[in-house]
Amino acid sequence: MVEKTGSSGQVITGWRLTVGVALFALSIILPVAGIPAVAALGLGTTLTATVSGALLFSAEILGIVSIAIMGKSGFTYIKTRVFSFLKQHAPPATVSSVRYRIGLVMFSIPILFAWVSVYIPEFILGFESNPATWALGGDILLVMSLFVLGGDFWDKIRALFVYDARANFMQ
Repeated sequence: MVEKTGSSGQVITGWRLTVGVALFALSIILPVAGIPAVAALGLGTTLTATVSGALLFSAEILGIVSIAIMGKSGFTYIKTRVFSFLKQHAPPATVSSVRYRIGLVMFSIPILFAWVSVYIPEFILGFESNPATWALGGDILLVMSLFVLGGDFWDKIRALFVYDARANFMQ
């Protein structure tokens, strides 16, 4: 039986933590793996939608039940572990000028491509027959660029949506 100490100092018993994490993982895996599997079966549209909705609903219920089983201390423990993992893999606050320029190119290409591809799709090889592949590639490149650009760029993006934000150029 595994015992962990939560952030509140309470000891989390092993079975509650293990069952809670297993149910929580199942609540995530169930719709991610189940819905495409149901769609691949080739059932009727109504039946596919009904089963997919049931999978989503049951996943939500499983998530709530998992948190109830873990309790507040278990949920806090899991949340702390997940956020500490994500914080370790977050983009750095500042990056070099070369990395910033590369990130700007990566950021700009999908935006420009999406704008241009509407007007000249016949000149882009394979675009008309498979536009979803091109769109997915652009989305992946755009998300990757945000990590290459670093944390300061996130602040710049956020400032676009803050009315009182002002640019402060250092010379």
